[in-house]
Amino acid sequence: MSQLQYNEIREKKIIIYNNEPCEVVESHVARTQQRKPQNQVKLRSLIAGKTIAATFHVSESADEADIVKRDIIFLYQNKGEYWFCDPEDKSKRFKLDEVLIGDTAKFLKQNGNVTALIWENDEEEKIIKVTLPIKIEFKVKEAPPAVRGDTSKGGNKIIVLENGANLNAPMFINEGDTIRVNTETGEYVERV
Repeated sequence: MSQLQYNEIREKKIIIYNNEPCEVVESHVARTQQRKPQNQVKLRSLIAGKTIAATFHVSESADEADIVKRDIIFLYQNKGEYWFCDPEDKSKRFKLDEVLIGDTAKFLKQNGNVTALIWENDEEEKIIKVTLPIKIEFKVKEAPPAVRGDTSKGGNKIIVLENGANLNAPMFINEGDTIRVNTETGEYVERV
């Protein structure tokens, strides 16, 4: 377990706070007159899913969580349960809670590979987050026809992807096209 100095506690880092792994969502090192600098952070508890505000002073540090990454395959979603399996052994299935999946749910693709972040704590392993490849290809299930002369929308329209997600895409995208999506920004990248 490595120690992070107060100013190393930055976005995307996962630290142990109140005995649980928390992802740093925002961080801001502020210097006020007369006072020593401090890092004001917003943390998201990866187990409870709550957002917590915390302040780390110069003398303070945080333990970086021991995280292991492992590839898993997304199978399907049913009534708020997300089912995955081990790529090596498809019979090893397990479900993860909706809270844990969060915004990632929008770009989960059936039989698609995702990465599980596993927190190792006293011999116990717990999946605390699922991350997607930055770019994923999807087939377009529905795309309204482009309307000529409709410039009010800035040349974009809402399309539906094969997994049912809605996405803003350029007018020239048609049903049946395959497009690439940036899962971090949730935006259309290009037609494949």
